[in-house]
Amino acid sequence: MSETVRIGDGRVVAVLDRAAWGINPVLDLMSTDPLRIKARTFTPTAEQRTIVGTSEATGGVLEKVLDAAAWLLDVAEVPGTAAWERASDERRARWWVTRLGALNTIAVAFPGVFGPLVRRLPIQDLLAFANQTLVLVAVARELGVTDRSAQVDLLASVLCRRQTDARTLLAHPDATPPEAGSSWRPFALLGAMWTTSRMLRAIPDELGKRPRPGQPYRTLGKLPLVGAVADYLGERGALARAAAQGQRWIDGHTVRTAAGRSGLQGLSSV
Repeated sequence: MSETVRIGDGRVVAVLDRAAWGINPVLDLMSTDPLRIKARTFTPTAEQRTIVGTSEATGGVLEKVLDAAAWLLDVAEVPGTAAWERASDERRARWWVTRLGALNTIAVAFPGVFGPLVRRLPIQDLLAFANQTLVLVAVARELGVTDRSAQVDLLASVLCRRQTDARTLLAHPDATPPEAGSSWRPFALLGAMWTTSRMLRAIPDELGKRPRPGQPYRTLGKLPLVGAVADYLGERGALARAAAQGQRWIDGHTVRTAAGRSGLQGLSSV
């Protein structure tokens, strides 16, 4: 019996749709500024950042601390900062791969320190698939793909090697996707990756179809201790290939909003 028969397109699309449903609100939260630190990147003068109700001495120290934090966020081009607002769509898309991807891939590679024993468990493939899902949705948004059904078709193509029509398949969904939280919290993106990985357990046969590390990295990844380093480097390369494949899919489909149709360069150099 073929894989397609065992796990049909409808089931795969339904799972990916639930994943995208949960990921999009979390990505929106990345641009929020609950502590008003990012706002300081738009107001360069001390007078514009005066904190009402603080003494001059206390206010001066606090101003320096907040300014330093704002400067770091701006240098890192975190969503919601002045640097992010100035960045092109291509640069923003690349940020999700090089910055968010670098962070999340640490979690993906961590099981490698235990060597081949962990290979008996699907956790690493689950986390890697979830990481690529999260980054692909983020990249798609920056390139103008905001329709969730189009995002699902993109995920199915890049990660599952399936050509799907999510809009048709989801016309009569079996279940309503879970709602994502609306409040900001630390490590929200790592939490989204973990939640996504739990959803993906429903399609285990699809996990191995994603862009994977090269054979040398997979071989080294079986060794204790050095396996984590090999896994990290291998997964970083696999994530970059997934992002490049995602952009090629977008370029071949009329799914961008008007804001995302500016001239873009490839992401293959990530």
